[in-house]
Amino acid sequence: MGDNSPMPAPLPLAAFRVIEFCQIAAGPFAGMLLADMGADVIKVEAPAGDGMRGWPPLSNGYSENFAAVNRNKRSVVLNLKDPADLARAKALCLSADVVLENFRPGVMERLGLGYAGLAADKPALVYCSVSAYGQEGPRAQEGGFDVSLQAVGGVMSVTGEPGGAPVKCGVPLTDFGAGLYAAYAISAALHQVRDSGRGMRIDVPMLGATLAMGALQTSEYFGKGVDPQKLGSAHPRNAPYQAFRARDDYFVMAAGNDDLYRRACEGLGRPDLFADPRFASTALRAQNQVALKDLLEPEFAKYTAAECLAIMRRQGVPCAPINTYSQALADPQVAHYEWVRPLELPGGAHTSTFVSPLRLDGQTAGVTRRPPALGEHTDEVFKEIDP
Repeated sequence: MGDNSPMPAPLPLAAFRVIEFCQIAAGPFAGMLLADMGADVIKVEAPAGDGMRGWPPLSNGYSENFAAVNRNKRSVVLNLKDPADLARAKALCLSADVVLENFRPGVMERLGLGYAGLAADKPALVYCSVSAYGQEGPRAQEGGFDVSLQAVGGVMSVTGEPGGAPVKCGVPLTDFGAGLYAAYAISAALHQVRDSGRGMRIDVPMLGATLAMGALQTSEYFGKGVDPQKLGSAHPRNAPYQAFRARDDYFVMAAGNDDLYRRACEGLGRPDLFADPRFASTALRAQNQVALKDLLEPEFAKYTAAECLAIMRRQGVPCAPINTYSQALADPQVAHYEWVRPLELPGGAHTSTFVSPLRLDGQTAGVTRRPPALGEHTDEVFKEIDP
């Protein structure tokens, strides 16, 4: 199983069954979040499997990317073009508390697996659809991937250096942000079912999730009537709050209020920068942050990045190295929370995974079920619903 550490019992969603008709990232991530909280998540795959199963890196032929968003699930294979398998899929949905899908709008309805039809037979069903633009509206039938949603949702317009070419965030935040919204909404809807016996239809548009996560950017536009701009690592309303160049490397410092700015200046032996009227408040420092950076970086150039970090830590100023992922995963805080756990893959390969970052009653939610082989649980699951 890959992890045998004690877990809270029962996990919060242990009483619920989720049927997942999802591929690649947003939907499967939502399903995994529910599975991490104890839900019995049954992933329905076509005979060819989720397309992410072919993504490298592969360990004994098994995708580590797929494993990263499909742990704690079971897999069944159904050919939804076959009437018998379609009937089995419907029976599976009606055995569950939640249906989670990320087909294009209308596909599940054409298959006879849409919300209206299933809810007529099971009014308590929670039915969540994740799509690029939502279930209705002028763009509903358009597909989308993370990079296109980062583009249309404004993220790329504020990412990168001023005047530079368009750059996407390296983490697929539109996929994973939509997945978080989906899991959150499903968990909330299950409370309604408990209280009223009535389920609901949940529509999770990736575009909407992306714009909602850009709350600071949209509010800036609403407040000023002008578009937010690229600032590299800098902040539009705070300074010094960005990456700075030291003698040998970059580091990040976030002196985000007057007291922290004073401490930073004192640590550098430059109290005059605190007294400078151009930098007398957070708003003024943000307004004059280019001039402030030009004054600070010659001071930082006297030290290595590690020495700058040591100075700022002594002064109690938030700061950080710019880690690679290998360095981030080796951080002692990661070890303390036991977020990296061993994981066995189908075929016997052993790897590691980053588990849920949440603690429940003092325990980290870990791996209760390794990621499944394609169709591994088909017989097992259908024996449960049709003994």
